Amino acid sequence: MMKLSGFADEISPDLMQQITVCMDEGIKHLEFRSAWNTNVLKLNDAELLKAKTALESNQMRVSAIGSPVGKIGIMDDFESHLRAFERAIHAAKVFDTKYIRVFSFILPQGDDWRRHRDEVMYRMKQMVKRAEEANVILLHENESGMYGDTPERCLDVLATCSSPNLRQAFDPGNFVQSGVKSTLEAFHVLKPYIEYIHIKDVTLHNGKEAPAGRGDGQLTELLMQLQSMRYNGFLSLEPHLVYSGMYPDHTPAELFVIASQALKEILQHIGEDWT
Repeated sequence: MMKLSGFADEISPDLMQQITVCMDEGIKHLEFRSAWNTNVLKLNDAELLKAKTALESNQMRVSAIGSPVGKIGIMDDFESHLRAFERAIHAAKVFDTKYIRVFSFILPQGDDWRRHRDEVMYRMKQMVKRAEEANVILLHENESGMYGDTPERCLDVLATCSSPNLRQAFDPGNFVQSGVKSTLEAFHVLKPYIEYIHIKDVTLHNGKEAPAGRGDGQLTELLMQLQSMRYNGFLSLEPHLVYSGMYPDHTPAELFVIASQALKEILQHIGEDWT
């Protein structure tokens, strides 16, 4: 049985509104990225505990820390970024989740990625070592403009670091935006490392986000593949529909519901239960 989660800060900066909409949709987890207009890594200890109390009192949990770790330039200072990474580990412990989302660093536009590979691997290995010590799992998200924005370079990061504490958060929409022609082929390349799924769909002709199943991310086929594997992990909604322009008259909360309902329609179509 697959578990639904989501970046509920797309609903509202207000945590209670995030919780209410998710509860109404039967979603029992959040991928915690921000609350009260503040990124999770910038929340102080009192605010983290306030958020934890609000979630627990509504029988909700955190599926992962949706951190921006690794979402800096490859030539930006890394030592100060490691301090932010420590804050992500702290937040994971507060919310009792083993997962922290990370990225593999922004490359200078137009540069040959080979020039930066050694530095990417050095930084990723440093973070993986700390993750191993802290007993947390880093979820590497593929994203356009990063070192890991193609299946092959994602695989390079995962295989080079070679640790059970580094897995792949597979984002089909981001692959489409990176020009990957088949997310299904990308899935098979990364299959041994995939431990978490972001539900984002994108239409290839304009690179805009769409509800699950209505773009070119092959969401139905991907979910069927997961079903055949008896995947019981998270499907985390990150629809970004507010940016698509497809629903100009809808509130962010309404857009999140549209995204949630689109995912559930696919799950019902393939006969997959969810919780």
